Amino acid sequence: MKKVLITGVNSFIGNSLDSWLKQYSDDIKVDKISLRNSEWQAADFSDYDSIVHVAGIAHVSSDKDLKEKYYQVNRDLTIKLAAKAKAEGVKQFIFLSSIIIYGASKTENGMITKETIPVAKDFYGDSKIQAEAGLAPLEDNTFKIATIRPPMIYGKGSKGNYPKLAKLAVTLPFFPDFDNQRSMIHVDNLSEFIKLLIMNEDAGVFFPQNQEYVKTSDLVKTIAEVNGKKSFQTKLFNPVIKRLLNFNIVDKVFGNLAYDQMLSEYPKENYRIHDLWNSIKNTEKPEQP
Repeated sequence: MKKVLITGVNSFIGNSLDSWLKQYSDDIKVDKISLRNSEWQAADFSDYDSIVHVAGIAHVSSDKDLKEKYYQVNRDLTIKLAAKAKAEGVKQFIFLSSIIIYGASKTENGMITKETIPVAKDFYGDSKIQAEAGLAPLEDNTFKIATIRPPMIYGKGSKGNYPKLAKLAVTLPFFPDFDNQRSMIHVDNLSEFIKLLIMNEDAGVFFPQNQEYVKTSDLVKTIAEVNGKKSFQTKLFNPVIKRLLNFNIVDKVFGNLAYDQMLSEYPKENYRIHDLWNSIKNTEKPEQP
C-alpha cells in the first residue's frame, strides 16, 4: 500500500488526481493538505511514501507587484516542502512544473526536444525553473524527485486557457483556419501518469502529453460541435496572424508549442487513457441532472 499526500485542497489538478486514485484504493491511500497558511509545517510526513506537489500559482501575470509572490509560492514554498519531506523520510517527491519554462527558448516551429534548454520569458516560468533548480540538491538514493513538465492541462472544471478558448468556440460564428501544432494533456491522462510514477517509484524529468497534437482551429470546431454550434473556418485573417505571432496573446492561441513525442513515451505502461477528441467531447459534455 502506497501512502500519498497531495498538496492543494482546492486545486483542479489535485482534486482530479485524488478522484482518479480512489479507483486504486487497494494499492494507494491518499490524503490532501493545504499550504495556504503555516499549519502544514506542523504536519507529520513520516507516514507517506510520496508527496505530489501541485499547489502553486499557475497562471501568467504581467503585474510586477505579484512577482515576489510567484517566487515565494512556486519556488521557496516548493523547496521548503521538499526539504521537510526528505527530513521526515518521504521516499518520493513529485513536482508539477510546466511547459511554460520554455517560453523564450522554443524554436520557430515550436517543437521542444531533449536538446531544448528551458528559458522563461516571464516570472511565472522563471519561478518554476528556479524551483526545479532548488530541488535538485535534495535528491539522493533515499529521496527521489520526479519533475513533470506538462503542456496545457484540460478537463471538466479546468481553469486557464482552455475554458477561455471554449468560450470563444461557442460564441464566435467563425474562427481563423490557421495551421499550428500544440501539445495538450487531459487531466485523466496526467492523473494516470502520476499514478504510474508513484507505483513504479520513478525519478527524473517527464513530459507527458496526449498521443495527438492539436490544431487550434480543429479544437475550436470540435468544441463548437459538441455544444451544438457551428464554427466556420476562414483563412482570411492568416496574413495578419502571421505578423502578430510575436504578441503573447496571439502566440498563445495560434503559435506552435509542442513536445517531441519521443520525450513523452513511458515505456513501462500506457498512461494515455483517453484520445484527444473523445476527451474534448467528455470535457464539454453537459453535467447530467
